[in-house]
Amino acid sequence: MARYTDAVCKLCRREGMKLFLKGERCFTPKCAIERRNYPPGQHGPTRRSRRKVSDFGRQLREKQKVRRIYGVYERQFRRYFRQAVKAKGMTGEALLQLLERRLDNVVYRMGLASSRAQARQLVTHGHIMVNGHKVDIASYSVRPGDVIQVHDTSRKKGYFKALAEEFGKRQTPPKWLSVDPEKMSATVVALPEREDIDITINEQLIVEYYSR
Repeated sequence: MARYTDAVCKLCRREGMKLFLKGERCFTPKCAIERRNYPPGQHGPTRRSRRKVSDFGRQLREKQKVRRIYGVYERQFRRYFRQAVKAKGMTGEALLQLLERRLDNVVYRMGLASSRAQARQLVTHGHIMVNGHKVDIASYSVRPGDVIQVHDTSRKKGYFKALAEEFGKRQTPPKWLSVDPEKMSATVVALPEREDIDITINEQLIVEYYSR
C-alpha cells in the first residue's frame, strides 16, 4: 500500500470522529468534522443515514480508525497484532500498548509535535535521540527507562527554539512519561496502561476482525 497523500481531513469525516491528524487545526472551528460532519463524496450527507452497518463493517471501521490515528500501514498493523496475540493479558490492550510505544507517538505525547505525522517527520529527519543515540526510525519501540530527547544540534534550530518557550504546556503528557521541560526530554517510567490511552475506540472489535 502506498502512503496516503490525499487530504487527511477526509479520513476524519469517513470515520465520523476527530482523529487529530492536523494538529492544532483540529481544535479550531476550521476542523472538517465541525464544518461537515458527514462522509466525503457526492452522497456523503445521506450515506450514513441510509446504510445499515454489519458486524464486519463495524470491525473494519475500528481497525481503520486505529491505523489512521497512528499512521501505520496494513502490513505493519498486522505485525503488531501478531505480537499482541503472543503477549500476556488482553490482546486488544496489548495492541494499543505496542502502538503507543512507537517513537513517533512518544514524541507526539511529549508535546514536541502537534500531530503524529509531524512527530514522524522529526524522528526521520534525525532530530530525536534515545538514550544518547540518534534514532531515525519512527516505529522504534521504547521501553521503561529509555530517555527521549531532542538532539543537541537540533535544539539550535528555529523550530525548537520557538518550541522551548511553550514546551510542557502544549498538552499534558501521560503518566507513563516523565517530561523535563528544561531539557526537552522525557523518561519512560512505565508501560502505558489502557486508561492512559485517550482514544475513543473499541479494541475488541479489532480482535474480532482479525479472528474471523
